Formats: sequence, structure tokens, C-alpha cells
Amino acid sequence: MGGVMSYFRGLFGAREMRILILGLDGAGKTTILYRLQVGEVVTTIPTIGFNVEQVEYKNLKFQVWDLGGQTSIRPYWRCYYANTDAIIYVVDSADRDRVGISRQELATMLQEDELQGAVLAVLANKQDIAGCLTETEVYKALGLDALRNRTIQIFKTSASKGEGLDPAMDWLANQLQQKK
Repeated sequence: MGGVMSYFRGLFGAREMRILILGLDGAGKTTILYRLQVGEVVTTIPTIGFNVEQVEYKNLKFQVWDLGGQTSIRPYWRCYYANTDAIIYVVDSADRDRVGISRQELATMLQEDELQGAVLAVLANKQDIAGCLTETEVYKALGLDALRNRTIQIFKTSASKGEGLDPAMDWLANQLQQKK
């Protein structure tokens, strides 16, 4: 029976995978979403609520939800957790003052039952800004070394320059294909 289902899935395509892009306001989430979708930087404004777009990457279809990161919006993130396959957590590496808040939000989110099986890609964004935290510093500041029983990887990125997004998406696509 599994062979028959694989055959039909191959004919008609697999289901869209649901990805949430989360992080504090100003981290670059919307820039990343549209860089992935249209391949270029678009002018953005702070996201009030969410943006949702379909992104195709290496023959995989993703339904990508970019949720606003303002303090008043973060409590509503949990409304979007159901059926999430992966989380792209974006950190503004140049915002040293708020990395502690980012750590707290990430830890709170990862405790949710609905996200226990979700793959986690952390993007240490804005690596093109002088004096930003390094990938290793972001990893330590977020407490990622303490995470157990979760598939996780961190990537240094610059959404505005398009750097580091391909390796992150390659890894994410591979992880999600293995998970199917």
C-alpha cells in the first residue's frame, strides 16, 4: 500500500509543508520571506499580523507564515503553531540589547506541545553589519546548546544581501524530506 501511495504522491505532488518565520520585530523576517519568494529585496514595513506566501524551493512547496514580532503580537504566535513542520527563527545579530528577549521568546515557544516535532533553523541575520554578534555568539546567547531532542541548525545570514539563505533552505528542505 505504501508503494501505491508514494506513486500517487509522485503524480500529484506532496502536501505543502507549513513553515513559520518567527523572531522579534526588526529581525528581517519579512525581508527573508520575500527574498525566498521573489529572489530580491522588497521594501517592507513592520508586519502587523502576518504575511503568508507559497514558496517553492527545490521541488518542495512551502506555505510560509511570517508573523509580526512586536511585543503586542508575540502572544498570538501560538494561534499559528498547529501543523507546523518547521520554524525559521530569525535573530537580529546587530541588536545585542534584545538578544536576551529573543532567547526568552524562543524558549517559551519551544515548550509548546504543538511544536515538539518541528525542525528549527535559526538565522543569525544582519551579519553584514559591523560589530554584530557572530553565529557562535548567537548560538550561545540563545541557549541552543541546551536544547535536546530537537533537530536544529544555525546559519549566518544577511537577508538584504541574500547571503546564507540558500544553505539554510537546503538544510531545511533536506530535513523536511527526511521527516516525511
